[in-house]
Amino acid sequence: HSVFANVKAILEASGSSWEKLVDVTVFLVDMKRDFHTFNRIYAEYFKENQPCRTTVEINSLPTPIAIELKCVATV
Repeated sequence: HSVFANVKAILEASGSSWEKLVDVTVFLVDMKRDFHTFNRIYAEYFKENQPCRTTVEINSLPTPIAIELKCVATV
């Protein structure tokens, strides 16, 4: 849930909002292990506003985390 809280804080600090997200790219280090859980949590946050989403598996991230989001929103 912390990744979504971080995104929300950045959006609001930039003069945007959760409802203005138009595209989300999800990077997962272990798709097989994490996709189901992430998808369930993602659905909690995007009940009405459902931006375009791409989910990809990658080998690693620069820090020891399992997920990273790249988000595009209007201002």
